[in-house]
Amino acid sequence: MSNGLPRRFLELLTRRHVAGPAWWSVVARMPVYLMSLAMVLVVREQGGSYARAGLVAALYTVGMAVGGPLVARYVDRRGRRPVLVATGLLYPSALAVLVWATGPGDGAQPVVAAVAGVALPPANACMRSLWARLPLRDDEREIAYLWEALLTEVLVIGAPLMLATLMITGSAALALTTVAVIGGVGALGLSLTPLPAGTAAAAPRPDGVPHSLLGPLREPAMLALTGVMAVCAVPIGLMTLAIPAFVDTHGSPGGTGVVYACWGVGSAVGALWLGRSQSEVVVHRRFPRLVLAYAVGTALPLLAVSELTLGVALAVGSAPIALVSACEMTLVSTVADGRLLTEAFTWASLATVVGDAVGQQAGGLLMEPVGPHGVFAAATGVALAGAALAFACRGLLGRLTTVPARCAA
Repeated sequence: MSNGLPRRFLELLTRRHVAGPAWWSVVARMPVYLMSLAMVLVVREQGGSYARAGLVAALYTVGMAVGGPLVARYVDRRGRRPVLVATGLLYPSALAVLVWATGPGDGAQPVVAAVAGVALPPANACMRSLWARLPLRDDEREIAYLWEALLTEVLVIGAPLMLATLMITGSAALALTTVAVIGGVGALGLSLTPLPAGTAAAAPRPDGVPHSLLGPLREPAMLALTGVMAVCAVPIGLMTLAIPAFVDTHGSPGGTGVVYACWGVGSAVGALWLGRSQSEVVVHRRFPRLVLAYAVGTALPLLAVSELTLGVALAVGSAPIALVSACEMTLVSTVADGRLLTEAFTWASLATVVGDAVGQQAGGLLMEPVGPHGVFAAATGVALAGAALAFACRGLLGRLTTVPARCAA
């Protein structure tokens, strides 16, 4: 691209002491975006019902939601290495037990699924907190978070394709086990990779970290940011339901995957094309503008009259999504207590997961009475509310944390 972003990504990701943790974190995150689907396929392969498969996948997700902040809190208190080693070993072990030692009629299967969710290596939060701690210039740090946002889009699209490829040569059980082992190896690699000199300071002592049930959410700016993130994730969930319903009505069900791909590709291309101006406006002022652009983009599917026009609307309208995500990560690194960064990034991710889930549930309830266009309209309304909230919190988000980030080895 003419703006040189690919070159800047390459320069950052091949830098000595940065390449190791950056690429190991990619390997560690392979299971994150496909494991729930893989579990459903495994339970069905074992002869279980869709209800049983849904229960197993749901308990895995609940385990992630409940265990994630607690595991991340331990990372901030004790350092990344012991937690990544423990979870890198426990996670694939728990999934191997689920696949090869339990079955749909076994009461232990849902329990093991929940344990696996809790044991998911916190590679996402660890790497994003490391970007805040590595010795980078501010513009390089923003490029790093833009990379994180793009990586999410790539994994969302590519991870299910990887699962499908593995299943061509084997069973769902073997595919799930393979991906789990890959994730565990990535976590171990991330834990053992040396960091740049001067950043691998000792982890903060437990008595040096504030004790609070809310952790980083006790900071008003961090609480406001997670609120905006949750609201902005609701339209994603709503559209996740509206897109296949629209395609069923105006096209063929087989085209749903292509239309979804337009959504992800548009976001990735938008980030590469528009990311040139990432550092030209201070982040807390840029953020609400991008959220407003996201809300406007969410309205474009209202103009769709066919499968083709919906794909175009999603590709164009999704252009700001990765940029919004990158700004969110930059803001987390600046407004959260530097001693609690890993937990802060975990809460931020959880906010988007919860918002997405609420949107999907609401989309399911709204679909029959109002149809796909009605759900698209609801998504637009919620996105505009998120933009209004982001503008209202602009001053609060401009306040920098007074506690510097320290690197937990």
